[in-house]
Amino acid sequence: MYTTLREVLEEAGQLHMAIGAFNAHNLEMVPAIIRAASNQKTPVIVQTSEGTATYVGMRTLVAVVTSLAEEYGVDAVLHLDHAKGWDTIRMAVDAGYSSVMYDGSALPFKENILGTKRVVEYAHAAGASVEAELGTVGGTEDGVVVHPDQVCLTDPGDAVEFIEKTGIDALAVAIGTSHGQYKSKTRIDFGVLESIYGAVSKPLVIHGGTGVSDEDIHKVIDRGIRKFNVGTELLVRWNTTSRRLYSSNKENMSNRSNVMPVLDAITQIVEHKISLFKNV
Repeated sequence: MYTTLREVLEEAGQLHMAIGAFNAHNLEMVPAIIRAASNQKTPVIVQTSEGTATYVGMRTLVAVVTSLAEEYGVDAVLHLDHAKGWDTIRMAVDAGYSSVMYDGSALPFKENILGTKRVVEYAHAAGASVEAELGTVGGTEDGVVVHPDQVCLTDPGDAVEFIEKTGIDALAVAIGTSHGQYKSKTRIDFGVLESIYGAVSKPLVIHGGTGVSDEDIHKVIDRGIRKFNVGTELLVRWNTTSRRLYSSNKENMSNRSNVMPVLDAITQIVEHKISLFKNV
C-alpha cells in the first residue's frame, strides 16, 4: 500500500533494520525499485530530487508509485529529497507525496528550526511525513556541491533541541558520509552517531549511502539508522550499462532492448542493498 515515512520507519525500529530509500532518476527506475522490494518482502522508499520531480511530474510519480505499491503488495513511500524551497514542498504535498525532506541544513540553527516547523505543520495536516537535516553532508547531489570545508557534523545536543521544537518524523545526520561518493568508502564517525542515538528517540537517516561499506551498514543500523539513502550507485549503473548497450546495439533495435537490461541491473542493486539493510 501507499504509505508514509513515519509508518515504515516505526516498523523498521521494531524489527531493528533500515528501510532502503532509493533515488529514482527517471520514471523507468520506479518499477524496478518496487519490484526489488517485493522480491525482498520489505517496505521501500522511492525518492526523487526536486529536478526529477519536475522532469517527470509530481502527480505522475504519485499515481505510478501508488499503483505499483498496490500491484506488488508493497508498502511504498514517495519521498521528495533535499527540498529547500517552500513552494516546491507545498506542491509535492498537494500532489500527494507521502513524505518530504526539508533541507535547511545550510541555514543558521534557529532559521532551520523555523523553516522545518513550518513544513511539519503543513505536511502533517495533509497526512505526509517530514524528514529534516541537521549538520552538513559533503559531496555533490543533483548539481549542488558542498565542499569539504563546509561539512559540519551533527551536534547531539542540537539534535535533541531540533527534534523537540520541530516535531519532525526523521532526522538526517551528518556523520562523515558524502553525497556522490562511489569510488571509495566513507570514514564514519561512530562516536558522533552513538551520541546522537543515545540522546534522541526519532529515527535517524544516513545520506550518501553509496559510499558506506557493507560492514559499516550493520554498524550504523545498530546505532539507530532506520532510513538508508542510495542514489549515486543507481545513477552510475544506469549510465554505464546504457552507454555500453546503446553503443553496441544496432540503431534500429527496439529501445526496450537497451533499457530492460538496465532495469534488471537496477533491480539487482536494490535487492542487494535491501538484503544488507534487513539482515542485521
